[in-house]
Amino acid sequence: MKKILPALLLGGACFAAGAFVARPTAPDEITVSIARATQQLFGLNFTDAQLDSTRRNLTGYRESYETLRKISLPNSVAPSVVFDPRPLRLRQAMVTTPKDNAGKLPEMGRVKMPGYRDELAFYTVRQLGELLRTKQISSEELTKFFLARLQKYDPKLHCVITLTEELALQQARQADQEIKAGKYRGPLHGIPFGVKDLFSAKGYKTTWGSVPYKDQNLDEDAAVVERLRAAGGVLLAKLTLGELAQGDVWFGEKTRTPWDVSKGSSGSSAGSASAVAAGLLPYAIGTETLGSIISPSTACGVTGLRPTYGRVSRAGAMALSWTMDKAGPIARSAEDCAIVLAALTAAGPDAHDPATLQAPNAFRYAFGTDLKKMRVGFVKTAFDQNYPTKLNDLATLEVLRKLGVELVPIELPAIAPGALRFVLTAEGAAAFDDLTRSGRDAQMVLQNRFAWPNTFRSSRFIPAVEYLQAQRVRSLLIEQMDAQLKGLDAYIAPSFSANLTLTNLTGQPAIAIPNGFTAAGLPTTITFMGQLYEEGKLLALAKAYQDATEFDEKHPVL
Repeated sequence: MKKILPALLLGGACFAAGAFVARPTAPDEITVSIARATQQLFGLNFTDAQLDSTRRNLTGYRESYETLRKISLPNSVAPSVVFDPRPLRLRQAMVTTPKDNAGKLPEMGRVKMPGYRDELAFYTVRQLGELLRTKQISSEELTKFFLARLQKYDPKLHCVITLTEELALQQARQADQEIKAGKYRGPLHGIPFGVKDLFSAKGYKTTWGSVPYKDQNLDEDAAVVERLRAAGGVLLAKLTLGELAQGDVWFGEKTRTPWDVSKGSSGSSAGSASAVAAGLLPYAIGTETLGSIISPSTACGVTGLRPTYGRVSRAGAMALSWTMDKAGPIARSAEDCAIVLAALTAAGPDAHDPATLQAPNAFRYAFGTDLKKMRVGFVKTAFDQNYPTKLNDLATLEVLRKLGVELVPIELPAIAPGALRFVLTAEGAAAFDDLTRSGRDAQMVLQNRFAWPNTFRSSRFIPAVEYLQAQRVRSLLIEQMDAQLKGLDAYIAPSFSANLTLTNLTGQPAIAIPNGFTAAGLPTTITFMGQLYEEGKLLALAKAYQDATEFDEKHPVL
């Protein structure tokens, strides 16, 4: 009995003889027998083999709890999760459409059809939009062009789950009729695009990349699909994601990077990044909870924007973590990302996604920002480390200095963001409660210790108290981050560092930008972060860097 009791709250105080006693200084190892007894508290019935994998995760969780308990939390610190008492009816009534539009895009020269039509595959959204606006090509022709490329290269890349060919041709013909009649909707009018297959599209399966859901039909259009259609977009494909938004392995295969088809495209927006990098689509929509836009954008050498948390509606998207999920565009350039973000936010907040109600202003282009007046931080300790892409990253800083940007060394908050990661897994376990308890998680492709089935089982043992304490520490982190970034327009960090977890917790917008190649010829990126809701300045800085370099114009040869 003595070995079982310390585990009852998995790292918290325990009962003995009707009184509280402190946990021992050196807690007992969490064994299978302890986990078996503990699961009875929660009405669970995992096998001993499953519990053997789970117990190691529980030890890691306990270490996180101990880390967080060292942080002083006055009673005045509330969790970062905010309760909203308004029913959908009242939220809808209070939503207002922005009165002004996103502003002006930079002027661009005349765009001509290439002599070799296949070059269209790597034209930017802006360039393709000009060809459509000036009627040098029709949307139907462009749609058929990209459809052919998807059909040709998907067998190598495994980036498509469903082609929406019939719908796309219908939307393309409608776009052509509108453009011909002078009803031009803007730079996305008639442009084909794809969405990660965790977004619903009426009439098509929404598989979430996972075996238990591969025949799932959701009879609705996700908000991103609706808003891009309103901008004249042509939905051509539903793209792969690692099962339930983790990694690049889905129920059909493993999605590949077009730079080396023997390697995965990373995840979880695996198909979105791969398709754009290979010139199979001009842009696509991905999502990020903890690196799922930044990581595949790096593996595939494309530009990926993770907007501020709550900036883009997630209505109609699979939920993994309600307090961390974000949706954003993957494209060829920062300017293209800005165009897509403008369309995704043009209608204002979405009452079906309460997170969008917090956005204080509408997105506006800021490409006229004077670079020489920008103060941009760089995380000095991160750049001082030895890591594989350091030379490319330091070269990026030098380009910005030459452009006149004032670079300021900064440090990030001392709170270790890794100790808060169980916030994500706790919410994910709740989102997929039925999958776990029904045993259908056994159908999933990956079944190792770090795959979702075991993670979801492990997360069922996270006490509610520890989850709420983590959200309170997250509130401190948000305040500390705000103080650290005071007076800065943006800041820069290596794409893969503690900053990635940190900013996904604080909700900062970020953009991954190609900045070179490895010795093996694979692309690298660096990440620019902005102030909350200041994507305009962030994208202006990214565009300036891309205008001064050519990395965003490089593409793989298939």
